[in-house]
Amino acid sequence: MAKTNNKLIVILGPTASGKTNLSIKLVKKFKGEIISADSRQVYKGLDIGSGKITKSQMKGVKHHLLDIANPKRKFTVAQYQKLALKKIKQIQGKGRLPFLVGGTGFYIQSIVDGIVMPEVKPDWKLRKKLEKKTTQELFLMLKKLDPARAKTIDAKNPHRLIRAIEIVLKTGKPIQAVRRLTSYSLNVLQIGIKKSPKELKKAIHKRLLKRVAGIIAEVKKLHKSGLSFKRLEELGLEYRFVAQYIQKKITYQEMIYKIQIESEHFSKRQMTWFKRDKKIYWVKNYKDTETLIKKFL
Repeated sequence: MAKTNNKLIVILGPTASGKTNLSIKLVKKFKGEIISADSRQVYKGLDIGSGKITKSQMKGVKHHLLDIANPKRKFTVAQYQKLALKKIKQIQGKGRLPFLVGGTGFYIQSIVDGIVMPEVKPDWKLRKKLEKKTTQELFLMLKKLDPARAKTIDAKNPHRLIRAIEIVLKTGKPIQAVRRLTSYSLNVLQIGIKKSPKELKKAIHKRLLKRVAGIIAEVKKLHKSGLSFKRLEELGLEYRFVAQYIQKKITYQEMIYKIQIESEHFSKRQMTWFKRDKKIYWVKNYKDTETLIKKFL
């Protein structure tokens, strides 16, 4: 009989697939707590653009790993893994059920597969050299060094590309090949939210139009508080294009178009990442999810 105190439920899916609403319902039903698995929601002040849940949306459900990092500094997967594992143990220790909820495949994999993330210190000399290359050149370089990572990375984000190349060059092996943790075994159920590309496209557009004014105000506020436009652009998606719009590099219409297209590409990359894991159960509604969890518990 499997021990109940080492169980973890993962709710994952691409951007705008409805993870937040589904997870709140499930967590209330199964007496759990939520650990966020989103690489932008860890940052303080990145609220509207990252789609961070609001206090009222939480409906009293405890959330962890939101607003824990300074956006001026890069927060690594290794840092995330350490904090998330600690939270999982704490929640299990209280006899409650931890739910890992989000769309950052790398964060989720670091927990589910227990990959040891290399604590690679920045190599400024190497970074300076790499910064001279175009984004396209960086992407082709990563593709050669670590094809699996190249498939899922934001190919237009030089900051991410440089970091991925740096890790491979410093450790001498692709990130996927880094050895796994064995010290902490979790009994995991992974549930993915299934939506067609057409449904996602519609959901992304609807969400964007609802949030765009708020995101513009948020980016202006972040910049005023000392976050450089360069760093805002590094944060990707909405932040990148809104920052470009505020700097008058692109028009309002171009900004809307670019966020929409990039978000669609992003959701495709997320699905590419998730589809490699054959242990994910894909669901279309709450009922199916509830049945899966009952069986698992």
